Amino acid sequence: MSDASEEAGRPGVGEGAAWSGREGAQAFAAVEAATDWLLGYPFVFRALSRRLRADQVLVDYGCGPGQVADQAVRRLGARVVGVDTSPEMLALARGAGTAVAEYHLVENGRATGLPDGCADAVMCNHVLASLPTEDAVLAVFTEVHRLLRPGAPFVLLATDPDCGGMDYASLRIGAAGGVYRPGEPLTGRLRRTDGSWQEVRNHAWPVAVIPALLERTGFRDVAQHRPSVDEAATLADPELVNSRTWEAERARPPLVITTASAA
Repeated sequence: MSDASEEAGRPGVGEGAAWSGREGAQAFAAVEAATDWLLGYPFVFRALSRRLRADQVLVDYGCGPGQVADQAVRRLGARVVGVDTSPEMLALARGAGTAVAEYHLVENGRATGLPDGCADAVMCNHVLASLPTEDAVLAVFTEVHRLLRPGAPFVLLATDPDCGGMDYASLRIGAAGGVYRPGEPLTGRLRRTDGSWQEVRNHAWPVAVIPALLERTGFRDVAQHRPSVDEAATLADPELVNSRTWEAERARPPLVITTASAA
């Protein structure tokens, strides 16, 4: 599991994972993720900042090579702990000199070395796209709930599979006109920092099904928000905001932030 946009085939999840092994981890680290840095991560940080103090613990579940976790430290001042299913991703993160406090491997669905209720907040960015079944989603949500202290916030970033066929700045989600059932495979494209594109196999999780799955695993106060380019103009990096016209992102914003609290 790893941070970026539309990141399916994540390392350690399923056979033939697009980002598995050392080469896959390095390829993942080269994903541009411009759309995410406009309409995703700044809004995740904003949601967390409303309920997380600078001295508290934030777990990044599915941290990948650690770039987003690193920015969370710098923007929120929290003590950030990264967890991932991929040893190769964690090796890259540890070698990148991030400000992240520590990293832990997820084995058999459990973040090793982290006790129950250790987190004051958890963020989980684009992990759902790697999960092929409802049981797999419920297992991730259950582990996140285990890590959170009672009442603590969970912030989840996901792409909307109903936005298929749109040419976003750094991603494409499925096919135009595609209608996807929960967990159904769909092909995405991610833009690399060198301008090339990579196809990846994702799984569709319509945003409308997420609240019920969270409630089944002990979460409450579930809310969803779809960030817009106009909102991002006051929140994202100004240089990024002004770097493109963001026509597709304006026409149909593809990212949804879901927030919830551990009961």
